[in-house]
Amino acid sequence: MGAHTRNVLTVKGISSSKAAKLRDGGGLWLVTKGKARYWILSYTFGGRRREMGIGPLHSVTLADARERAAKAREMVRCGVDPIHEKRQALAEQPKAKTFGEYADSFIDAAVAAGRWRGGKTEARWRNMIQKHAAPIRDRPIAEVDLEDVKRVLKPLWGTKQESAEKLRECIERVLDAAKVEKLRMGDNPAAWRGNLEHVMHKPNAVGKNHHPAMPYSNVPAFMKKLSGVSGVSARALEFAILTCSRSGEARGAVWTEVDFKSKVWTIPAVRMKGGKQHRVPLSPPAIALLKEMKEQSVNEYVFPGVRDKRPLSDASLAKALRSAGGTAVTVHGFRSTFRDWATEAAHAPREIAEAALAHAVGDVVERSYARSDALDRRRTLMDTWAQHCIG
Repeated sequence: MGAHTRNVLTVKGISSSKAAKLRDGGGLWLVTKGKARYWILSYTFGGRRREMGIGPLHSVTLADARERAAKAREMVRCGVDPIHEKRQALAEQPKAKTFGEYADSFIDAAVAAGRWRGGKTEARWRNMIQKHAAPIRDRPIAEVDLEDVKRVLKPLWGTKQESAEKLRECIERVLDAAKVEKLRMGDNPAAWRGNLEHVMHKPNAVGKNHHPAMPYSNVPAFMKKLSGVSGVSARALEFAILTCSRSGEARGAVWTEVDFKSKVWTIPAVRMKGGKQHRVPLSPPAIALLKEMKEQSVNEYVFPGVRDKRPLSDASLAKALRSAGGTAVTVHGFRSTFRDWATEAAHAPREIAEAALAHAVGDVVERSYARSDALDRRRTLMDTWAQHCIG
């Protein structure tokens, strides 16, 4: 098993030495391969010289290496080849799940549970996981790290920004679920706040006509211009922005959905994209706007259209948007604007911001926020958003 002298090396000596091969004794060596340093154990078994890898220096300390080497030497004395034993143990271990395998099963479970309405969401998820996340599909789910996430996001980042952000959220939710099932440990490398936000800054939307969302810093000035645009369409757009609602939800609002006493707008499931009732806490500016519309009410619709007993058309809100100077953005884009503001300016918890947008959120903890216990926390967030909007 080599020279009798052992434990020659010291931690300080290892860090100060640049030698390609350092001997600790008893067959234990520290060798340099490329830019990394690895522990190996040299021994004789059955008349043959053998070398067994013990691990890289950055994860296996000098003490650990000596302990593992001692166990291997004991095996040799007992007539067992450590390399054969190591391979046998690896062969008997269950195969680690890959990111692709786990992501596919995550989607299957979501579909089976009826978590998504219609097939569009499922198709989008499968396309993102199979196509855009292809470079990491074969990576063990436990080993997906920050560099892997950046690698799949960068081809889309800044060119297809909306797709890139949806892909990031998909990966984050898959990795969160894997952690709950104890298939991963540590922080989520796909998380935005306190993580990717520091290394993958969102492109500035100013002056880019193809970008659908307005930077949240521009919203107060835009809302001031919008307040000067007359007509029901402009008021409906203001209401949609203040409540972070979809165009159809705001345009279809009827007075029976509004409770002025509790300051809540309850949108029935039949009018929601997700097929679930959604309660919207109404901020003081939203209440003031509704009272203004109530004074001129002509039918059941909060924002009545030109035709009798018909809501406004989608085009009417787009026209109001252009009248206020919002030619480079879309009505729906204000939901993305709110989401950016909630994360970057308000530092709101992800589950609260997603609940404000009536998005279905991932695990059991997050889904609990879809119930009424999140209404007060969402009210605080919506009040702060309204304050930002009106400057």
